Amino acid sequence: MVNLTSKQRAYLRSLAADVDPIFQIGKSAVSPEVTEAVSESFNNRELVKISILKNCPEDVKTAANMIADRTRSTLVAVTGRKVVLYKQFHEKPEIKLPR
Repeated sequence: MVNLTSKQRAYLRSLAADVDPIFQIGKSAVSPEVTEAVSESFNNRELVKISILKNCPEDVKTAANMIADRTRSTLVAVTGRKVVLYKQFHEKPEIKLPR
């Protein structure tokens, strides 16, 4: 997990604005299978957007924090029912964060 400044967080939010959610979490909640799938997606991308459906038993922020903790990623933003997570590649990061 990375500690982001407000400038870096705003930059990542702007990048995520054009990204469609790649996961939807519903009545199955934050299951180990969902966590595993999100974790694997960080092998191909540094920024992941998730949609939390209304039938998810957990609160949006609770689910977002749970996923971030389990995937060792950083929670960038929770906007409505959309969650943006960031996990920097160890070698050759694609996203250059502002200082």
